[in-house]
Amino acid sequence: MSWKHGLVAATVILSTTLSAPGVRAQTTNKGFSEFVSGAGTVIFLGGGSLLPLLTDGADGGQRSLRVVDALTTSAALCYGLKEVVKSPRPDNERELDSFPSCHATTAFAVARIQSHYHPDYAILWYGGAALIGYSRIDLNRHRFTDVLIGAGLGYLVGEIELGQKRGLLLFPLIRQDAQGNSIIGLQVKGEF
Repeated sequence: MSWKHGLVAATVILSTTLSAPGVRAQTTNKGFSEFVSGAGTVIFLGGGSLLPLLTDGADGGQRSLRVVDALTTSAALCYGLKEVVKSPRPDNERELDSFPSCHATTAFAVARIQSHYHPDYAILWYGGAALIGYSRIDLNRHRFTDVLIGAGLGYLVGEIELGQKRGLLLFPLIRQDAQGNSIIGLQVKGEF
């Protein structure tokens, strides 16, 4: 599945799930949305970050690092936007951190990277990310636009991550010092 097909699938899933009239008002099981929004999101993001280590052989370490890089970058951008925009949450107008939804941002960043590496499972990754976005609306923590913009931001970060040779912020550091000892670590990119 190409990235265009993945984007179409994510758009269809998110649009049909979130734009159905009265979705929030008709939901009777908030427990499911609470699970998806809480532990389910942790499982999705953690699984997306660690799964390459278990399934992708020699490429697993690099792929996990790329997922973590996209996750970290998308979260940083999301929280930065929250500080600038200061949009009130629909369930508590005193909380000025509604826009964009960081749940949706990080979930779609992970979905984009994983869908690139595992195109046969793209619909599952995007479906999971859309479900996370839906749960935020169902719990009245975000508006549709918060989730939609967050999803787009996450997808864009994932796309940019995949277009970079060494990643956005994080990349492995492997070299030898003057004595011939191997230095292995993680370097934070400082270019802007």
